[in-house]
Amino acid sequence: MKNVARHIRGTTLPALFVLLTGPVLIPFATAQNPELQQYVADIQQSMAKNKQSLAQYTWNEQVTISLKGEEKKQEHFQVRLGPDFKPQKTSLDPPPPPPSGGRLKQHVVAKKTEEYKDYANQMRALAQQYVPPDKDLLQQAFAKGNISIGPAGAPSELQLVIHNYLKPQDSMALVFDKTKKALLRVQISSYMDDPKDAMNLTVQFSSLPDGTNHVANLVIDGVSKQLNIAIQNANYQHV
Repeated sequence: MKNVARHIRGTTLPALFVLLTGPVLIPFATAQNPELQQYVADIQQSMAKNKQSLAQYTWNEQVTISLKGEEKKQEHFQVRLGPDFKPQKTSLDPPPPPPSGGRLKQHVVAKKTEEYKDYANQMRALAQQYVPPDKDLLQQAFAKGNISIGPAGAPSELQLVIHNYLKPQDSMALVFDKTKKALLRVQISSYMDDPKDAMNLTVQFSSLPDGTNHVANLVIDGVSKQLNIAIQNANYQHV
């Protein structure tokens, strides 16, 4: 493996990364690879098409926040895309009950709640910069030679691995169905403000009867604070 790494560093091509799945080395591809260029274009077109299609739907979103393995909060929303194609959410939950206990206990509970809520909001904001992948950032990564390509399991699937997509040393693996031209899964390794403050993101996609691709499940892990956000989308209705 060290010899492979030295060989890559010694080439005149842009810096490239390789992906290991168990002991198997997945072959890398350069920005000059026309096959890779076509797959990047397919993903960009698929995302643009799905953005238009999703604007014709509303759906329900369930958000579960857990801290150190203990569920802290669950929220439910009705969602649809606005004119700017950004999600617009309406809460489906009743108003929360008034806080119990003495004033000091209420203050301590409120402070702890605000701490994890603020961090959870920062995690969600960062996740939104990765999902769905941005076509311009994909193009930049392709132009810099930061995308490698390899098999993903099934014959119809391939995996694109992108390094330095949004932040230095981050990585994003996209599993794409070549036949259906749809994203299946996304795995992201990133971080908050400090590289030591890791954030991992796993996304599972699904398709509606008309072929519209959408995020079915999304899990965000804030490693250092042991904060987990699980998002499930369901009940898609055409409007």
